[in-house]
Amino acid sequence: MSNHVFHEIYLHINWHAKSNHPLLTAKLEPLVHDFVRQRCRQTKGVYLHGVNGTATHVHLAVNLEPSVCISDLIGELKGACSYEMNRQARYKAIEWQRGFGVVSFGKR
Repeated sequence: MSNHVFHEIYLHINWHAKSNHPLLTAKLEPLVHDFVRQRCRQTKGVYLHGVNGTATHVHLAVNLEPSVCISDLIGELKGACSYEMNRQARYKAIEWQRGFGVVSFGKR
């Protein structure tokens, strides 16, 4: 990406557990949040400001460089997260609902 590109792309992203079931238990939720934090840190052009959620869904606040494709990023986060959580648990602990929500917000 050129150094001569100005961007302020701030996004609020969320996605839900399959059928909106409360799969993010007290034990699983911090593991999911930690995984998402680490994955965002490792992803070029993604700057995580916060991750949170409830037993049924995950929320992220990020800003992105223009080279990052939002749907690719979210698909990778969801897929890698469920794969890793299920691998660690040795059973299907988490499954995500199809799709996601994303809205932009200002820097302030």
